[in-house]
Amino acid sequence: MVLSGRESLIRLVGKRRRFLPNRHSILSDPIPNPIIPLSQQPTIAGNINPPNDVVHCPICSLTLPSDNNHLINSHIDSCLSQPKQSGTKRKLTQRTLLQLNFTRPDNLTHAPDYTRQEQFQLTENHSVDIDSSIITTTTSPSLPSISNNVDTNHDIIDDNHDIIDDNHDIIDDNHDNDDKGNVFGVKLETFIVGRRYTDQVEICEGATFSLLRDPQNVKDPNAIKVISADSGCSRFLGYLSRELAQYLSPLIDSYGIVVQGHVTSVPKHSLDAVPIQIMCHRTPNGESEYEDETFKCLWKNAQDVVEFAIKNPSSVKYQQNFCLMLQEVLRNNIHLLTEDEKTYIESFTSLSNDSQRLFIRLYTRKGPWFRMSNISYPEILDAQKAVKDLAEKEFVCSVDHGNQLCESDMNDILDVLTVAELREIWSFLLKKRCGHSMKKQDLISSILSTYAGLWPHLSTMILDRTGFCIKISSKAESLIWRIERLFFLNGEQDLLSFLLVDIGKIKYPTYSCTILDPIFSNRTNLLAYEEAIEVAQIMDEALDANRTDVVLRCIEIAESRVSTVLPIQYSTSESQSTFHHIFTAPWIYSKVITLGISFLEQERRYRDTVELLKWLQNVYTCDVKRGYWTLRLSVDLEHLGYIDESLQVAENGLLDPWVRAGSRMALQRRVLRLGKPPRRWKVPSFSRSVLRKIPEVCVQGRPLNSELGAKNRFYNEEGMQCGVEEFALHYYAGEGWQGVHSESGIWLTIFGLLMWDVIYSDVPNVFYNRFQTAPLDLGTDGFYKARKSIIESHLQQIRDGMAEEFLIKSWETHNGTACRGVNWDRHSLDELRAAVTCVGGSCLSSFCQLLCEDYRSWSSGMPDLLLWRFCGEYSGEAKLVEVKGPKDRLSEQQRAWLLMLMDCGFTIEVCKVKPS
Repeated sequence: MVLSGRESLIRLVGKRRRFLPNRHSILSDPIPNPIIPLSQQPTIAGNINPPNDVVHCPICSLTLPSDNNHLINSHIDSCLSQPKQSGTKRKLTQRTLLQLNFTRPDNLTHAPDYTRQEQFQLTENHSVDIDSSIITTTTSPSLPSISNNVDTNHDIIDDNHDIIDDNHDIIDDNHDNDDKGNVFGVKLETFIVGRRYTDQVEICEGATFSLLRDPQNVKDPNAIKVISADSGCSRFLGYLSRELAQYLSPLIDSYGIVVQGHVTSVPKHSLDAVPIQIMCHRTPNGESEYEDETFKCLWKNAQDVVEFAIKNPSSVKYQQNFCLMLQEVLRNNIHLLTEDEKTYIESFTSLSNDSQRLFIRLYTRKGPWFRMSNISYPEILDAQKAVKDLAEKEFVCSVDHGNQLCESDMNDILDVLTVAELREIWSFLLKKRCGHSMKKQDLISSILSTYAGLWPHLSTMILDRTGFCIKISSKAESLIWRIERLFFLNGEQDLLSFLLVDIGKIKYPTYSCTILDPIFSNRTNLLAYEEAIEVAQIMDEALDANRTDVVLRCIEIAESRVSTVLPIQYSTSESQSTFHHIFTAPWIYSKVITLGISFLEQERRYRDTVELLKWLQNVYTCDVKRGYWTLRLSVDLEHLGYIDESLQVAENGLLDPWVRAGSRMALQRRVLRLGKPPRRWKVPSFSRSVLRKIPEVCVQGRPLNSELGAKNRFYNEEGMQCGVEEFALHYYAGEGWQGVHSESGIWLTIFGLLMWDVIYSDVPNVFYNRFQTAPLDLGTDGFYKARKSIIESHLQQIRDGMAEEFLIKSWETHNGTACRGVNWDRHSLDELRAAVTCVGGSCLSSFCQLLCEDYRSWSSGMPDLLLWRFCGEYSGEAKLVEVKGPKDRLSEQQRAWLLMLMDCGFTIEVCKVKPS
């Protein structure tokens, strides 16, 4: 039986850490002490303390810290690159801007010290007017700014220099803008890639070619083909790199430039990248357009890509991605790092390419220990020297003698051995032959138990076989884990996300990333959050190992921490309506305690659960889990025989605005069941609504099995085996209905496609990186509040019959793009169009509004079947059916959905499949 809240905790923890810095103190402190004094705890979602000196941007009036020159310059570039709302381009440059009133304001009483706006464009740069992110060089997702030095990026200004001198000149790396503005006649040295996708046509040195856009390319809509120009027939030679095509494609599409070139040399292997030289040619009608700021910025970015490739000829993609992640965290979360940590990160950027690549390779492997004899990568030329350099900088630690091993490392180092080597050691220790049936983990456990207390001799035996071994240092692992967490903001994504984008497996949506406030206001909040995640991981591990004592310990720690550090602001409705509370330690501890309650209920320790549930309700006065807590409290009180108190808890819960959906339905039904005379004489006002009759239909079938707890299986009319849902689909097909069995799946897909423009609309502080499938506030009350006007306008258009048009547009424009809830493979466009047409605009609008207002509460529990049938060419009817087998009954969430759908105007039905 899966404990309630376990899956949520596992997603929260993500990939388990090999090293937990606070494990020992968490498990051994006699009394859990909070790490944050209450007096020092800031507001969870509040502003950061304002700086003393700030300046105002003359374009958008945003407040910027005067001591951060890089931030100011990047922000100006971003503002300059943005078109006016009227659609005209800005005729301003940094030089003219700096002659304006860009001074520190007087009598400033409040201003945030962290203001940044940027946009991420991953896949769809079809029009320059649609997306201006491709001209913001400091946020280019493809161009890393850190390779062998933190200041490698040509767009980063050295913070030790002034931006403005006495003559208002700009002192930065953009001093060569005039040269980079000369597009025509400038030769760019680059490469032809993707040779494996061609017919491997032989290429000769000096061969000429032209470039052809390939907007229908499923991997990259910015793709640019290289077409031979030497023969009568056009031959496909390969592609330009994705990074360069990102900026050249809008120049070709929107400005009509023509690019031609020739091969400068031929590689040894036919599939290797081919060095080429390209040059742009002007068109007669494009002279005026070539002078605008967008055109110049695009061209400059293209040159930057080429220059970076020249200066880093041997860089590999995963190294670039890792360095990009470091750069983003350093830029956006610098206030969360100590000086030692900043120095430590900078020491990594000063390492050789071999050392950087080896560290990244090891960090992404399982480990923790690695045999040096097994380390071999084609892109790492000298692994021995790389290890030596990493060890000097304390990024790895190594052992080559048995006396260097600690007893705590024994289990991990044994895992490096092969099964044959383990059998050899096992046979030596036990003085008998090892059976071939023993598995690797059984051998390790047997060796450790046999040789307990004599580990120095055992460590020598191990190192004699493994030789020199290395592992990532605990210091490096902890810091990189923190950087990953700050970058991705969850535990489910890691460096693999970069790879999946690079190879085209995942395509993330296009959205504007406007960051005005950081997620963590200070380091104290971050450390508390990290410790809470450690407690969650320890509890998860303890449940796997059936360590009841550790589970109880984690519950005790969570309760102690929350009682001491929970800020008053966390309990307010305003903080809970946004997403910021999910990045706090109290929120994580609430999940630990909720899982602990499920564990205690399984152990039938109802008195303990009642105390915890009462405590949770008193502390977390504004939380979406209050419905679940109230329901469990009422149920557990009934288990203890306190019926009157159980009824009172249920009645009070119905007055709580945070009790919603299925939990509210369950409490209403409990009140009706427990509140009969003589306990209650007055019938509740909601009784008629809750007790409404839900239409039912009974279908008989020949059962395949009738085992208790097993999934019901039946034979359909063709004699084939099927589940109750498929059996019901056959039944309704006989009445002329078409349909699908997908429960909430098809509805979340329809919602995502219909509301795509709303979900990814330009709202500040909801998109923090380019790997999000939804804004961070989706699932909170703040989602609807922040977009109220655009949502209401969009829903009105759906009511007016625009749903199918929205659906088709989203499908054709964004097909394959990752979006929360959208499953592109499970349903065809024809099925979705038929469903949307038959459901009707009024019902769809009501459904979408419900999810916009409370996505978290209503994103599960939808009926099993969505059925439709056409009454004419452009009209039809739809029906939603919940299917139940023998002895099955509706859950409270399903009942809440069915009644809500009835209120929205849907036709619903419960189909009960019974044995014939």
